[in-house]
Amino acid sequence: MKVKRIMANTATEELGKAAAFYGDILGLDLLMDHGWFRTYGADAKMTVQVSFGTEGGSGTPVPDLSIEVDDIEAALARFEKASVPIEYGPVSEPWGVRRFYVRDPFGKLVNVLQHE
Repeated sequence: MKVKRIMANTATEELGKAAAFYGDILGLDLLMDHGWFRTYGADAKMTVQVSFGTEGGSGTPVPDLSIEVDDIEAALARFEKASVPIEYGPVSEPWGVRRFYVRDPFGKLVNVLQHE
C-alpha cells in the first residue's frame, strides 16, 4: 500500500472565508464544490509529507499548515493588501527558508515559506 495524497480538512460554517483566504489571497483553484464541502488546490506535483515538532523553529509555535510558494515577497504583499496580520516574520531562517506566519480565518497558524 502507498499513500497517494494527504488532505487537510477544517470544519467551518463560513465557506466564503476559505474562498477569500485560500482562493483569492493564495490563488488556489476550487477543485471540488459539493456546496457543503469545498477543496482548494493546484495542479502542481507535491510530495506527500506529514510533520511533527516540539516547536516551529526559532522559538515559534508549531504551525498547523505550511505552504511553500515560489515568490515569498509576492505572497507577503497579497496578505498585507488583504490586511491579514503577519504573526511572525518575514525572516530568513538558518535552515534555508524565508518565511512568515499568518492565521487563516479559522484560527489555524499558517507558515508561508520559500526555500532560498
